[in-house]
Amino acid sequence: MISVADLLVDNRIPGNYFAVDAYVRGDLEMGLLENRQGDRLLALPETLIQAIYSGLDKETGQATRLVLFNCGRWWGRSFYTRFCEQLTDYYNVSTADMAMVEFLQSLQQCWITHGWGKLDIDQTYQHRGFLVVKTWNSPFAKLAPNWKHPVCYLEAGVLSAFFSHITGRDLHCIQTTCESLQAECNHFVLGLPKRLEAAETMVTNLDHDAIMRELCQ
Repeated sequence: MISVADLLVDNRIPGNYFAVDAYVRGDLEMGLLENRQGDRLLALPETLIQAIYSGLDKETGQATRLVLFNCGRWWGRSFYTRFCEQLTDYYNVSTADMAMVEFLQSLQQCWITHGWGKLDIDQTYQHRGFLVVKTWNSPFAKLAPNWKHPVCYLEAGVLSAFFSHITGRDLHCIQTTCESLQAECNHFVLGLPKRLEAAETMVTNLDHDAIMRELCQ
């Protein structure tokens, strides 16, 4: 008779790797935050995020957008590498061999666990060469100054780098709606840089749906 133990490949059944209770571990006495691999985690105080915006605006002016986006690109490349390494080590399968639905579910949970809010993927325009990412409860949108335009440049850079690695193409990312402007959520559009050029000037006077109609013409 075959036992249940014989049916298991190893002695555990993998759960949700990025589940908050399992992934984040803290030492109150030492004041440390670590993930389940023992890597250090950094908590960003609200005042620091506000200071980053105001400091860059004072020192670089209109270049603030580019600075934050490039920082996000750098961060996104490192994030993608760590994300894939952690999934591969935990599930004993390369991310290239994972089902896309499992990969995206892991990304969504990872986004929540790191305190970046909620993330969802809209593939409505995928056949036209664009991928739309929606986020809610972004700390960067919540704490940004009132600039009268989308402000989540850091997240746009992260998403640009992350999905560039997934697709093997150099993708740009434009934010079309922002919670800082009382939008229901943040919309980010990913696509080839030349195809997104026109969206740069549309953001200030068109809504997300109108921008997508223009891009898809």
